[in-house]
Amino acid sequence: MPKATAATSEWFTRKRLIDAKLRAAGWRIAGFNENKDLKAYERCAIEEYQTEAGPADYALCLGGRIVGIVEAKKLSLGPQNVLLQAERYSKGLCGNPFDFRSYRVPFLFATNGEIIWHHDVRHELNRSHQIARFHTPDALAELLSSDLIAACDKLAAAPNDHPRLRPYQREANAAIEDAIEKRRREMLVAMATGTGKTFTMVNEVFRLMESGVAQRILFLVDRRALAAQAVRAFSSFEAKPGQKFDQIYEVYSQRFHREDFGDEDKFDPKVLPSSYLLKPSARHAFVYVSTIQRMSINLFGRNAIFGTGDEEIDADAEQMDIPIHAFDLVIADECHRGYTSSEVAVWRQTLDHFDAVKIGLTATPAAHTTAYFKDVVYRYEYERAVREGFLVDYDVVTVRSNVRMNGVFLKEGEEVGMVNPDTGAKQLDLLEDERQFEAGEIEAKVTAPDSNRKILEEIKKYALEHEGRYGRFPKTLIFAANDLPHTSHADQLVDLARDIFGRGDSFVQKITGSPTVDRPLQRIREFRNRPQPGLVVTVDMLSTGVDIPDLEFIVFLRPVKSRILFEQMLGRGTRKGEQFPDKSHFVVFDCFDGTLLEYFRKATAITAEPPRRETRTIEEIIDAVWQNRDRDYNIRCLVKRLQRVDKEMSGEARDMFAAYIPDGDMGHYAANLTGALKRNFTGVMKTLRNPDFQRLLVEYPRRARTFVIAYPTQDVVSSEWRVRGLDGKEYKPDDYLTAFARVVRENPAHIEAIGILLGRPKDWGTNALAELREKLARTPQRFTPENLERAHEIRYQKALVDIISMVKHAADKEQPLYTAEERVERAFRTVTAGRTFTPEQQQWLDRIREHLRANLSLDQEDFYTMPIFTRYGGWSKVYSVFKGELPELINQFNQAIAA
Repeated sequence: MPKATAATSEWFTRKRLIDAKLRAAGWRIAGFNENKDLKAYERCAIEEYQTEAGPADYALCLGGRIVGIVEAKKLSLGPQNVLLQAERYSKGLCGNPFDFRSYRVPFLFATNGEIIWHHDVRHELNRSHQIARFHTPDALAELLSSDLIAACDKLAAAPNDHPRLRPYQREANAAIEDAIEKRRREMLVAMATGTGKTFTMVNEVFRLMESGVAQRILFLVDRRALAAQAVRAFSSFEAKPGQKFDQIYEVYSQRFHREDFGDEDKFDPKVLPSSYLLKPSARHAFVYVSTIQRMSINLFGRNAIFGTGDEEIDADAEQMDIPIHAFDLVIADECHRGYTSSEVAVWRQTLDHFDAVKIGLTATPAAHTTAYFKDVVYRYEYERAVREGFLVDYDVVTVRSNVRMNGVFLKEGEEVGMVNPDTGAKQLDLLEDERQFEAGEIEAKVTAPDSNRKILEEIKKYALEHEGRYGRFPKTLIFAANDLPHTSHADQLVDLARDIFGRGDSFVQKITGSPTVDRPLQRIREFRNRPQPGLVVTVDMLSTGVDIPDLEFIVFLRPVKSRILFEQMLGRGTRKGEQFPDKSHFVVFDCFDGTLLEYFRKATAITAEPPRRETRTIEEIIDAVWQNRDRDYNIRCLVKRLQRVDKEMSGEARDMFAAYIPDGDMGHYAANLTGALKRNFTGVMKTLRNPDFQRLLVEYPRRARTFVIAYPTQDVVSSEWRVRGLDGKEYKPDDYLTAFARVVRENPAHIEAIGILLGRPKDWGTNALAELREKLARTPQRFTPENLERAHEIRYQKALVDIISMVKHAADKEQPLYTAEERVERAFRTVTAGRTFTPEQQQWLDRIREHLRANLSLDQEDFYTMPIFTRYGGWSKVYSVFKGELPELINQFNQAIAA
């Protein structure tokens, strides 16, 4: 048998790697002496400890007992399956006082010096899993004293009856608790935006802390503003009658900036003492809210988060030696985040550090989140939330713009604006040849002001119509393509909108992460809580984690390909109104002729979205080719990187590359690289591995960008309103009314109110009208009076058609369409014809007329409840005025209304 090298032997692994890791965790390394009492080995990792199954590489000793077995293997072997050997040693320690289903040692470890696997064998459902470090002696002592079975029993016996909990939130709590009882260590909770994920988890955390299932909780977010929201959510939660959460358990956070809270918010969060992280104690019971960025710095240093996210790094954050048992529960809020591989890596490394139960929260599960958290233990979809009345659905307006769909074509001799994106310098230029810009280049290389103006004018038409119908301007959020210096699409939209809407500068605002926006978080709060601004332009700052319940218009002028981002953007409008409780829906403007919505309708529930930025440097790829690590794949990657350099480099760069490759022609060099490596691998690699060449591949001069303002381009813009049904389909007005007619014709027997209107008008009344509205609204097409009214207005050019006319016309096209006012006047003529009434009776008839215009039915109960009647004496008064004839009069009015 060949002798193992020092680099791969088990001895090397133990002495150079494992011993150091054990010492770092607080264990002293000691040789085994069978004549020595175990109490002398307190906090020791005893080498070659004898068992009946053979010597264990290390036995961890606490309180005169062996509490852990560590089995070591050489670096080249994976340690996971070696746990079986540790299990054998555990069963072979018959003199040890523990006995867990024949295991005499509770905590087992297997390692090759780099990777550590751990198995707590006390419960048969406990899963073995990888850990970042060895547990400290205090960590194992705490684990040994814990009783998860008893804690779970206490949790199951506790009623989940918080008065503010909704039924689905109780379902989510139950699913989490069931998963914990089954010893799941990673789980995902997917709940639609606006359904109260944070409130659900605050309630869950309190239940877990009260039962003893978890005591030290880390709540991770990726923005400081979201951390501030979470701290407020915990501190304001009434955990027990008259007691807030933070009056029962400690709630800590990182330091915040003043603008993270509103000016009116005097809340002063407590900063977590560093000792809580460095020296975890079973006596501690607290919640710590932190950004992922800060915790990553605490664990791995500032370099760990370089290039991830755009939030300012906390100046007081520093690297700390935090043990893996600092928390026993980690909650990752908005865990779909991480649009790049480097950001995903930071999330994973931070979560992986802690040996804890991990719960991911998201509205939009992505491939990387389901890969990490494995099980979606609870899902509450947007469609179900709409059906159950907790969120509102949306209608769609498709805006067709020739420029957005077909691009910009400029003719020779036309005068355009030329902008230097680096300095902002502008000049007019006469084109010496025609130029064609594709649709995908709009707002990136060219802008057509006429197109943006006409799209905003189209949106204004719908806004004014909404204002006329509801008496308020719809809070509107426009997603612009970018907010780049000197060529900002967001700035152009703000400037145009201020002219088009004509309500002053403060009515239209930009809220982005740009340095040109003063106190953006304060601007968001104003948009949420105040009448102005009424229209906000953003790029992605308001795409997630921002709660604006009264938002009613969302405009997509930004092409989006990420399903996660798209659904988060939509989620800004799904909440029910606060200041406007009559908000029944919101409207989505797809300014790409409906192609944006169509694209995402075809997307799967969990779409794998490739990262936007590579995580490997070009130097690392070249080294992988040299080391023959997956060489063919890495050569293909290198070719793509070099082709990208060719597209982006300037003429100056070509001259600089000429020192290394023929004529500095990077395109030709990349195209022929694969063949060149086969013919002369060493010679080609000599160039590729040259440090100066590699530096140039990163720092080469880029081509100067240009940006064109297409003043001559005239756009043609049109729009079409569509209804989005509960079935997820979008219906044009004609298709919607065709479907409505089919439902009416096919359901007289199933919807009694339809049968009454079509054949038994004498049975019409308030109950029939309520049934009609309820059952039509619950159809897959969502036939609400508002949607039907709008569809009839578009198709028949008649506004305010009443629901009775709609049903009758759907069954028989010869039936006329009336407004509610016209129908009531018609009914009054029928009922009052040939009769005379006293002045007092006429006053009551006027009140009845007004009531019928709004309600299209009349019931005795209305005279007891409706202010228009009760303020004048209600039923007893009107009954005496009409001398007992009112019941019959009510029947006659109802029949005439339905006729």
